[in-house]
Amino acid sequence: MARLWRPHTGTHLRMMVLIYTRFTGRGGAFLFKKIASSGFALLAMTQTRNLFTPDEKVIPADSPLSARMRPRTIDEYVGQQHILGPGKLLTRAIEADRVSSLILYGPPGVGKTTLALCIAQKTQSHFDKINAVASNVEEMRKLIAGAQHRRATAGRKTILFIDEIHRFNKAQQDVLMPDIEEGNIILIGATVFNPFFALLAPLLSRSLVFELQPLAPDDLKILLQRAINDQERGLGNLPITIDDKALEFLSTISDGDGRKTLNALEVAVLTTPKSPDGKIHITLPIAEESIQKKQVNYDADGDAHYDTISAFIKSMRGSDPDATLYWMAKMIYAGEDPRFIARRIVICASEDVGNADPQALVLANAAFQATELIGLPEARIILAQAAVYVACSPKSNAVYMAIDSALEDVKTQRTQGVPTHLKDAHYKGAHKLGHGAGYKYAHDYPQHYVEQKYMPHDAVYYNPTSQGYELRIKERMDKLKKK
Repeated sequence: MARLWRPHTGTHLRMMVLIYTRFTGRGGAFLFKKIASSGFALLAMTQTRNLFTPDEKVIPADSPLSARMRPRTIDEYVGQQHILGPGKLLTRAIEADRVSSLILYGPPGVGKTTLALCIAQKTQSHFDKINAVASNVEEMRKLIAGAQHRRATAGRKTILFIDEIHRFNKAQQDVLMPDIEEGNIILIGATVFNPFFALLAPLLSRSLVFELQPLAPDDLKILLQRAINDQERGLGNLPITIDDKALEFLSTISDGDGRKTLNALEVAVLTTPKSPDGKIHITLPIAEESIQKKQVNYDADGDAHYDTISAFIKSMRGSDPDATLYWMAKMIYAGEDPRFIARRIVICASEDVGNADPQALVLANAAFQATELIGLPEARIILAQAAVYVACSPKSNAVYMAIDSALEDVKTQRTQGVPTHLKDAHYKGAHKLGHGAGYKYAHDYPQHYVEQKYMPHDAVYYNPTSQGYELRIKERMDKLKKK
């Protein structure tokens, strides 16, 4: 028997598993015990489980509705048609069973974990899941060793799903590299942070990155209707009726988060008593109570933060006061520091308005100081006034372009010395060096202007535009130069 069951022989191992599953009762158990005595018990049991039993966990009946209603197959999966639509790259890879390592990036509740599970189900791959917060290198090495055995003996692929993969340090990410390259594991990482900032370049180069979008209201309606009708996993055994307005509200207020909208539905159903006709009637007021305060997807140091402030600044620059107010309202609602908003308004007032309306900087700076003194909620009014003023002001970035151009010359060109007639002549002995000799005092001349060379090389940095007050500046400068 010991000669028959040689180690690492996939054919013999599969024969052993077949024998075990063929025989039942005491005799089968005895035979398997004798076979396992040659050192194959652990491996055989592992292969038996992976070859003949599903990797799915049974979800308890008292789990949240969002967990019970998680789609189990690609056909049940809702949304993300930009990557899962007909003919799309990921769709083709799944159908051809040629899925490589993936990084799924997107906000909470859009189906990152669910998509990984559906891919494993479709490709009949073993599925291991860990969370980067609680995991360590030792646990990963054990899972990778199991994947190597599984591939060598049963020819079965292993998907290693790592939630919050952005929390892995360099050493943990490095552990994955060799086995990703050799195909021992198919990595699927999930993160709410931009992977191009959160993950190492070597890991990104070995993975396809897919950005998942918030679910559309129509997608969320599908999830809600499924949950209401599903008698096995959902709420189909309860006499529920839901108004169209309530359904519309839940699918809109959740901001594309499937988990949030399903959990809100469950709260609404479980806390609503039956009406006289025996129905659980979900109305709009009940739906609104089930959500309480809407949570905005806005991390203080994540993409939502930077994307929103970018939209705010670009709306002011683009002279759209309504969009400016919306993005500012989103930041205020999400708890952004009002001083951060005020600083951005001050910068925009100088960078994008500039001398087209010098008053914009004065007002923005006043708003910044007032915000410091007053704080929210009243500061929202002050910030709104300043932001709208900047948005509606004529625009010019001439000063911004001018200083950057001058800085570039200082950085890349030969450094110019100060002409002798412009040097400081106020200290004792300066006249012996000739400092200040030949300087023309502008106020001694008509219109307080005299033509004089103020730098040793010829360069033009500031080109005033014809916008707002800057037109007057341009006209004056042109007039002086023509003298």
